[in-house]
Amino acid sequence: MSKTAQSDTGIGSKAVILAVVGSTFFVGFGGGVIFPILPNLGVVLGITPFMVGIILSANRFTRLFMNAPAGMFADRFGTRKPFIIGLFIQGFATLGYVIALNSTLPEAWFLAARLLWGIGSAFVFATAYTIVADITPSESRGLGMGVVRGGITLGFPTGVVLGGIVSEWYGISEAFILAAVFALLAGVVAFATVPETHVEEENSTVKPWDVDTSIPAVTVGLVNFGLYFAYIGALFASLVIFLDAYDIGVFGFGAQGSSGIFMAVTVLSASAFMIIGGKMSDMLSSRVPPLMGFIGVSFIGFILLTLSTEIYVLTIACILIGAGQGGTSGPLIALLADLTPSDRMGRAMGTNNVFGDIGGGLGPVVTLPLIDWVGFAPIYAACAVIPLLAGAVLLVGIRRETGSALPKTDLVSAD
Repeated sequence: MSKTAQSDTGIGSKAVILAVVGSTFFVGFGGGVIFPILPNLGVVLGITPFMVGIILSANRFTRLFMNAPAGMFADRFGTRKPFIIGLFIQGFATLGYVIALNSTLPEAWFLAARLLWGIGSAFVFATAYTIVADITPSESRGLGMGVVRGGITLGFPTGVVLGGIVSEWYGISEAFILAAVFALLAGVVAFATVPETHVEEENSTVKPWDVDTSIPAVTVGLVNFGLYFAYIGALFASLVIFLDAYDIGVFGFGAQGSSGIFMAVTVLSASAFMIIGGKMSDMLSSRVPPLMGFIGVSFIGFILLTLSTEIYVLTIACILIGAGQGGTSGPLIALLADLTPSDRMGRAMGTNNVFGDIGGGLGPVVTLPLIDWVGFAPIYAACAVIPLLAGAVLLVGIRRETGSALPKTDLVSAD
């Protein structure tokens, strides 16, 4: 099936994209709602800080191993089934939080729920972008990818905010129930509105061990690794201790509250520029220039972090880092879709997601001990260089695949 194929339902591509965005946005509540609650709840329920950290990271560990199988599943059976299944898995996983509150082994239930959430999110992430790749032509694919990525990204911080507010005003159990209702609603919406876009019948030639190791998939994956290492693995992991070390606070909040505000600024900037970057890549003849431009923006943002601890400088740095991260997202995934045959898109997205999760997971393990050893400035300077190295990898890989470092979008379609 071609990448611009439409379903037999008669639903247009814009309606499908909106359905995907709505579903992923609502289910994102469940991913974020636990973060402002569990650290404080751990003391009450007798969960050690170490175990709290394991619980919060468990979904990423699961997804690391499930990304590739989820992509294979999409290429073999289509996108509709795994997308809907993934959403419902995440909804039922959120109900596990409610059970944990009333259990004699809350840590076991929370851990199981987070592991299950990771399985569901692997299916959702692998299929959401594949659906967009299937239904959008190259001239609007960047915008479509940016919109969907923005919806996924905004769901998490919305869950963080609502989780804190609802749990404080009404109760912890009520916050988890609300998140579960929205997550399950996302599955219902997807079941009613998202058609099959990928395969018309089971593709038995796709095997469970068939991982996409093509040059485009690995190249884009390595870029994703570098960007997530610096953005999630370094900045988000170290921001609270950075603020605490320099006694920086906003609106009367301490380091924890202020870090949440700065993270929100970064995420909002990223979400806005996901759409802007995607649209820019559609308007220009090649997706590479806006990609390299936003990589440069990320570089400038991290450099600013090394120069000053003033609040206004930190705010500008967070805006620029978010813009750099967000501005690359839409064009990068759209470029992968341009260079990948439709019947391999699910596996290519699985490969890309594996690299991103490794980068995001490895970042704190590497950067936090080094910050304790050499300080913040050298680490943030190194994080400024990482996007530039990712850009160099992108240029080399794209040139090897297409024969040009600036391939024209209308000439690189893999179909």
